Amino acid sequence: MKMAKSLFLGSAAGLIAMGGAQAADLPMKAKAIEYVKICSLYGAGFYYIPGTDTCIKLGGYVRATTVLGSNGIWGAAASGVAGAHNRLSNYYTSQSRADLSMDTRTATEYGLLRTYAELAFTWTAGGYGGAGTTAINGATAYNGSNPAGSGSGSISGGSLSVYYAFIQFAGFTFGRAQSNFSSPWTNYPANGFDGLPGGGGWEAVNQFAYTADFGQGITASFSAEDQVIRNTTNIWNVSGATATGLAAGTYGAGDIGGSRSPDLVAMLRVDQAWGLFQASVAAHDNHAGYYGAEETTGHPSDKWGWAGQLALSIKNIPTGAGDTINVQGVYTNGATGYNFQPYAPYTFAMYSGTGVPGAYQSVGIAGLSDSVFVAGAGQQLTTSYGFNGGYTHNWNPYWNSSIFGGWGAVRYNSTAKGYICGAFVATLALSSGVAGCNPDFNYSVIGVATRWTPVKNLTFSTEVAYAMLDQKYASGSTVTLPLQSGVAKPGGVYELKDQQSLQMMLRVHRNW
Repeated sequence: MKMAKSLFLGSAAGLIAMGGAQAADLPMKAKAIEYVKICSLYGAGFYYIPGTDTCIKLGGYVRATTVLGSNGIWGAAASGVAGAHNRLSNYYTSQSRADLSMDTRTATEYGLLRTYAELAFTWTAGGYGGAGTTAINGATAYNGSNPAGSGSGSISGGSLSVYYAFIQFAGFTFGRAQSNFSSPWTNYPANGFDGLPGGGGWEAVNQFAYTADFGQGITASFSAEDQVIRNTTNIWNVSGATATGLAAGTYGAGDIGGSRSPDLVAMLRVDQAWGLFQASVAAHDNHAGYYGAEETTGHPSDKWGWAGQLALSIKNIPTGAGDTINVQGVYTNGATGYNFQPYAPYTFAMYSGTGVPGAYQSVGIAGLSDSVFVAGAGQQLTTSYGFNGGYTHNWNPYWNSSIFGGWGAVRYNSTAKGYICGAFVATLALSSGVAGCNPDFNYSVIGVATRWTPVKNLTFSTEVAYAMLDQKYASGSTVTLPLQSGVAKPGGVYELKDQQSLQMMLRVHRNW
């Protein structure tokens, strides 16, 4: 035992000696730690990226939303199963979203170098539309935008949206950024309801832009903006109109050609302590496909459309500190997307009851476009105009309320009306004939909101919106619609009539 103890102690002493020798060989000076430092050049929340002269700010939000009375977030029940107002329509639709933003800034000899990106991960509950192909097949199928996940009957996943991704340098902007046509509040004059008509919208667009700063809050911007999806509504070949399409507010075959020119936008803005004034114009090339299924059938020539907008914001009005009024008005010809922005409906098919004998129900049908044509003829540009506005009042630091609204009108010229009405009367058997056919319409929304912020950056809100479709077909007119299995509407006679819908939104929003 004494021998074993001696061996153990001797081994321990040898290990300690070896460790000491190795430690003596190591450098004694530890590497300096680079601490994250606050960057005060660009406001609160910025920090220097260690080892660089670039400042970064991370931000974002988490949001939970439920909408009552619609299949969408946050829009009117104006088409599809939402507009059908039957057993396929959702009484509520819910959504959860996580948003992440990254803002980097570096001072250079040419001015500020900035990059900005904002990504949103979204889960939106879908609904079920009719999947039957005959009147006796009552099947339905999930029609949400989220992909199916693994497992029996499970729906998982979600969607990733790239809201912004741009670089700014020496006055230039490259990438996906807010359109220079839109006002700073875009389609949210009182921070409520996605689907307001009456002005340029929030949806960002790929662009190449230059902004000149003249000082005292006066700036001018010029940009070439991608028109695909963002700034094109419909180009309809009315020769391809079908009964099913017309019943859903689609007045012809979609016939948008490949991109040929970006939209050209110019904007002048005065942004000062009293508020803001902005004037913007846009030129939009309407480039159609072919008259028929292949290129030898010919095509209409391109036609340029345009849009103009005026916007005004008045801050710190006498009703209270921080109270704001925002208003804007727009006129377009061949560029309807600058009035009915991408979150507003492009087609309408809204159903309700009827008092006309022999009619199954009433329906409001309408569709907007940039242009329409028929085989062998040129494009007829569509005119639209509208406005929207909102007023926000702060009751105290924790509560605010707002009222908002928008109105948009679509007007077809006499030639375009002849094309559409020819298809409408012949295909849907419009009872009042060509004399009672008028595809013009007005669409409006009015709403109110109340928000409670019990602690900084956490807001609970409730909004109510009422949407109205004012169609212009002769009063008492009827149409004969085909079976529409997707919305479970039977074939038969329907009264053409103005329609309305009411929606409520409940939301919890936490910025960070």
